[in-house]
Parts: sequence; structure tokens; C-alpha cells
Amino acid sequence: MNARKILFWTLRLILLTILYFPIWIIGTLAIGDLIPDTPSEPGLVSDASGMLILGLVNTVLIIGIIVSSRWYGWRLASFFALAYYGAFTIITQIETWYFLTEITVSPELLPRLFLMGLSIPLIYIPLAILICNKWKKRDVDIEQTNMPMPFKQLLLKFGILAIIYLVIYWLAGYFVAWQNPELRAFYGSPGEIAPFFAHTFDTFSKSPSLILLQLARGILFAIIAMPIILGSRVKPWLTGLLVAFLLAVPHLGHIMPNPLMPIASVRLSHMVETATSTFVFGLIIVWLLHRRHYNVKDLFSKKQMSLPNVDRQERSPQSPTFHTRNRYV
Repeated sequence: MNARKILFWTLRLILLTILYFPIWIIGTLAIGDLIPDTPSEPGLVSDASGMLILGLVNTVLIIGIIVSSRWYGWRLASFFALAYYGAFTIITQIETWYFLTEITVSPELLPRLFLMGLSIPLIYIPLAILICNKWKKRDVDIEQTNMPMPFKQLLLKFGILAIIYLVIYWLAGYFVAWQNPELRAFYGSPGEIAPFFAHTFDTFSKSPSLILLQLARGILFAIIAMPIILGSRVKPWLTGLLVAFLLAVPHLGHIMPNPLMPIASVRLSHMVETATSTFVFGLIIVWLLHRRHYNVKDLFSKKQMSLPNVDRQERSPQSPTFHTRNRYV
């Protein structure tokens, strides 16, 4: 990259970082005066520093996904907006609904939290695509939108990912977040921590809805990641990092004061728990979904296996599916 391109991208980064804040503030108008008056302990950094960090991190992430996509214009804007809104709002506010509606979130506030997250995907992302010069297609690359695997295999992998997420969620929740006595007290379980297997058995037997919720969230995470995977024109490991950051970055908001979660140590425990677990899960999602796999051994193969019973036309360089399948190798 020459000096001119570096300058252009630096100016774009500065411009988009500046634009991020007023557009994000537009979204916050949805919650109005419904935020509770509960005093919040200070965050890890000052309010100004926290806003700057979050704005810059989000801007870099959005630019990275835009420039790494093979899509342009409204296709890129619509699919990316769905993925972003899913990761930053739907997934996170589902947790808010389940855990905080009886603690700090009123019934009137909850739907407003879903509205608050619309400004970035609906306004900022199309604007960022335009500024990054990705609104009009400028090359002749053939855009492939076919699924990288048969539908039955996709459903099977969704089920596997749901179970994997439940395991990751539970291990991170217990060994990271639940070790904090202030967090346990915040959620109504003060006192000494129960042993892992006793705690697990007790929760699974008394709160099966939590288990079903996390299985569903695992599938939702995979669905959210699919537009990024299908649109990616970069190598799978880089796609994995983009998806991992897309799922993890929303939880960095815990560095800021938050009256919905006013205790600083509770926010910190949750941030470490959720950011690390979703980052790891994002990598696993891309590993399983970026291409078809023929058997368990093929999961750990760098190159896609070629089986004798695969139709020759499908493996032919002239076949449309050839490029779709092999662009991930």
C-alpha cells in the first residue's frame, strides 16, 4: 500500500470515527428518560475515553468487514446491517430480557433497547460503505452466493454449534463470572459458590429455560455470522477473526458506567466472560461453516477432500460450484 492509499484510508478512518458518535447518539434517543436513576459505579476508563475507544473499535471493525466483502451497494448494506444488528442488539438484549427485566430493566425500557440499536446498521453502515468506495462495483469478480455446503449438513452443523456454545457459555459463566461474589449477589445468589457439578445439576434441573435459551442463542450466532462468511473474499482465518470480533466487541461496552448494571466488578466479570467466550465461538463458527466437510477427519484438513463419488462436473473448473467451494481452500 503506497503513501497515497495510506493517507486516504487514514482520512476515511478519522471521518467515520467522527460520524459514529452523532449517529450512535441518535439511537440513544429511543430510550429517552426510561433509564433508571440508579447510581452507577465508575467504569474502567473515563466516559470520554470509553466513548473514544468504543467508537474507534467499532469503526475499525465495520471498515474491516466492508473492505473484506465481495459484495457491494445495497446487498452489502442489507446483509451487513442484519449481521451487525443481530450481534450488537438482538443477541445482547435477549440476555437483558432474560436476566435483567426483574432487576433493573422495566417493561417499557426493554423494547426501546431494541430500537436503540437501529441507528448504526440503518444509517452508519450504508454511509460507511459509501465512504469506503464500496457502493458501486468496480471489478469483474463473479459474485457467488451459493451455500458452501449442502443444506442438511448446514442444519447438522447448526445443531453442533448450539451444543458447543452451551458448553462454552457454561464454562465461561461458572469459571469466570460466577466466581465474583458481587455478581452472584446481584443475580440473587449470595453466599458461597456451589461446586461446579452441583451448580450445573441444580441449574439444569430448576431452570431448563436457560439451557434452551443458550442453545437457541448458539444457532442465532451462527445465522448472524453467515452473511459475513458468504460475502467474505479473504482467507478463512481472517474471516474467522472478523466474525470473532463482531461477536465479542459488543461486550466491550462494559468499560463504561451503566445504571442497568451499576456495580463495576459485575460489569468487568461479564465483559471478560462474554468477550472471550464469544470470540472463541466466532472462530469455531467460521471453522465449521466456511466450507463443506465430508467426514470428521476433513474438519482438520487444510484442503478440501476430493472424494471419488463427487460429480465430475461439480469438481470441474468450469462448473459454477467449483469456485464457490474452492475459494475457501
